[in-house]
Amino acid sequence: MTLAEVLPAARRLSASEKLKLIRILAEDLEMAEDILPLEPFKNYDLPTPYDCFGAGAVLMEALKQSDASQP
Repeated sequence: MTLAEVLPAARRLSASEKLKLIRILAEDLEMAEDILPLEPFKNYDLPTPYDCFGAGAVLMEALKQSDASQP
């Protein structure tokens, strides 16, 4: 079955059924062994702006400039 065949039926699902479908597909992907570069049950660190105070200072400066430019 192709995506073109499945997609119209998936679009007719209710919101709660779409969420269930997403969860099922995500679980299937998590268990698949042929997904590269991701490995099942492995934790991956994602960089975030948390505790990045330099970024906060840049955002505050942009906010001040935005406030100053508004009438």
